[in-house]
Amino acid sequence: MTTAYDAVVLAGGAARRLGGSDKPGVRVGGRTLLDRVLAACPDAGRTVVVGDPRPTVRPVRWTREDPPGGGPLPAVDAGVRETDAEVLLVLSADLPFLDRDTVRRLLAALAEAPEAEAALLTDGDGRDQPLVAAYRTAPLVRELTRLTHDHGGLAHLPLRRLTEGLRLTRVAAGSLASFDCDTWEDIAAARARIREHGTVLDEWITAVKDELGIELDVDTGVLLDLARDAAHGVARPAAPLTTFLVGYAAARAGTEGGPEAVAEAARKAAELAKRWAAEQDEAEA
Repeated sequence: MTTAYDAVVLAGGAARRLGGSDKPGVRVGGRTLLDRVLAACPDAGRTVVVGDPRPTVRPVRWTREDPPGGGPLPAVDAGVRETDAEVLLVLSADLPFLDRDTVRRLLAALAEAPEAEAALLTDGDGRDQPLVAAYRTAPLVRELTRLTHDHGGLAHLPLRRLTEGLRLTRVAAGSLASFDCDTWEDIAAARARIREHGTVLDEWITAVKDELGIELDVDTGVLLDLARDAAHGVARPAAPLTTFLVGYAAARAGTEGGPEAVAEAARKAAELAKRWAAEQDEAEA
């Protein structure tokens, strides 16, 4: 069972190493960095984005740190004030490869360590990532309050001051989950990565689903096999047309159909394509 949580996403930095560009709005694989992070935590009870409002793929609550530009600690504090869950996921908005599995691992690590007050992701070099972490809300508020009292405010304090006062458990980063985009070179590397042979198809499908507002997990292998059978057994233009018709048939099955409706429609169409090809083979024999 997934731990109930709210999410706080920090999207208000100055992005000086990007020449002051709107970093959360920079696109990687056709999706903004902010939208890519939001896609990793779709089941948050409430999602608060600390930054200037902008269009996003799903509804969020907006707020700003005080003072604006005061750094990550005032931003975390502003986000926390808009939440009410006992567990908070805190993320920066520049993580192009953050995924749902990493979020689940952070939440599970916190749930499995009752003495821990936060579960932090560590990068490939073992460094803590306080902005890719799950926090228990009460201890987080305690430390923010203490720091405010001790320093007369939170502006421009190092982020490490927050985690120094918390009992931590750690989760090793998987694949590229901790990769963040601070420079244009990082952006270029992320854009190149998603176009690699092993990742481009999944990236494209995810981008299309986000663009169309579709929440449907289907077996892409089934659809690719269908497209191959239609192209080889009938005619090349039959591949995209057939997969379109399969999608249309699944949609007509209604909301209860889901992935099963897609799989069933694909199975029927694939069998038809094979029968079609077999008849052609018989005619040419």
